[in-house]
Amino acid sequence: MNLISDVLLVAGSFGAAIYCYVLSTRLKKFTTLESGMGGAIAVLSAQVDDMTVALEKARGAANGSAESLEALTARGESVARKLELLVASLHDLPDPAVATPRPPATEASEEVERRLRFVRRRAARDALEAAE
Repeated sequence: MNLISDVLLVAGSFGAAIYCYVLSTRLKKFTTLESGMGGAIAVLSAQVDDMTVALEKARGAANGSAESLEALTARGESVARKLELLVASLHDLPDPAVATPRPPATEASEEVERRLRFVRRRAARDALEAAE
């Protein structure tokens, strides 16, 4: 009986040794930085760091844009209030047709207006040569 238990004990320890050897080789392959999973984890970690930096830069730019947009919106609202006030004050002005009547037109003033007016005419396109 002792012989059978010793043989089983040796077989069990031999099986455990083989199992440990297989696990150690798999673990070495898993943790190598160049080609294994460790390399992939290192690359992903570096990418996460880069993305964190890019996210912080984007967040800063967005905050700056939001602040400038708020300032421009406030400025636009103040200008809109001023324009509304100016438009409201225009309603208080007298009608220009009623306030300043034109003197009756004379032939001399009409002749001066006619003399000052001139018309420019473009040359016909047929006369122009096209450059090729």
